[in-house]
Amino acid sequence: MRFEQGPIRPPSEAGSLLLRFTRNCPWNRCTFCPVYKGQSFSRRSLEEIKRDIDAVAEILEETASLSRSMGYDGQLTRQVASAVLSDPSRTEQFRHVVLWALGGKGTVFIQDANSLVLETAVLVEALRHLTQCIPGVQRITSYARSSTLARKSLEDLKAIREAGLDRIHIGLESGSDTVLAFVQKGATAAQHIEAGRRVIEAGMTLSEYVMPGLGGKTWWREHAVETARVLNEIDPHFIRLRSLRIPPHVPLHADLEAGHFIPLSDDEMVQEIRLFLENLHPTRSVLTSDHIMNLLQEVEGRFPEDKPAMLAVIDRYLELPEDERLLFRLGRRGGALQSMEDLKDPGIRKKLERARAELQAATGQGIEAIITQLGDRYI
Repeated sequence: MRFEQGPIRPPSEAGSLLLRFTRNCPWNRCTFCPVYKGQSFSRRSLEEIKRDIDAVAEILEETASLSRSMGYDGQLTRQVASAVLSDPSRTEQFRHVVLWALGGKGTVFIQDANSLVLETAVLVEALRHLTQCIPGVQRITSYARSSTLARKSLEDLKAIREAGLDRIHIGLESGSDTVLAFVQKGATAAQHIEAGRRVIEAGMTLSEYVMPGLGGKTWWREHAVETARVLNEIDPHFIRLRSLRIPPHVPLHADLEAGHFIPLSDDEMVQEIRLFLENLHPTRSVLTSDHIMNLLQEVEGRFPEDKPAMLAVIDRYLELPEDERLLFRLGRRGGALQSMEDLKDPGIRKKLERARAELQAATGQGIEAIITQLGDRYI
């Protein structure tokens, strides 16, 4: 379980709320995803899940008792939170729960890449226990895989929704069956469509994650067009861009070194995103680009009304002189710029130009290599 203000290690073990990982994970085998690579999983028992939820409830009750003793009538104030955080006898778990409760958002994120692999009855009971024992829970979110969701009936998903799970995040990555097979995603375009539609029909909010660049130079057009086609058929509530990076520790790096995968440059990836947007026609989706890996974070908005503005951002970047694009990319990858407008600030621009010269002199590398290394720091 992850509460929005920070992760919680369950009291019973350093694992997650629903699943336990060891090695050789058989159901999460994407070649670009290192998170569970080389690990296997086992389902945690309902009794164990409930014990961890109970432990969180006990922490909240103990905090309320502390609040009453301090004269705050059981309310979690900053003074009470400060007393907890400054107490060396409190565990890390205790502090995380208090920070989450202090945030007041009432959002819970069930960790793991595929929590819905649990039997429906077990998940429903766990969710009911969570909402009954933890006051103020307003939203519960989980990752899920399309191949798993496609095996859940609509009735199952509605029961899970009624028990409290109301938001699903799916790593679509691509709508191209060619690309999906290459990265061993474990799902087809048809399964993505079926799963996404079923989640929405069950009454849940759906976020689909797209990975620009995943088609490489070979399949970039197919990747862009087919991903747009699949999303048009799903019409999710959110489309989230997560541009591909290939640091050495991910399995796709071996394909890169062997010449089986040729990555796109930043500018080529921007052109791919433009083709993707040209072919994207959902009726209600909000597109977000809220990650440092994405070069153009301004490419955001609601469909269909904001599509022209998003395309205009891309065109404005592509029309910049090459040296301007290089300077902007350096600033973005180095964390100094949020948007192209920032590059107009004379002070920021001067610092970037100086940093460019100093980095090249210190490393002896070209600016492209430096920009790549800066971007890989965030993975």
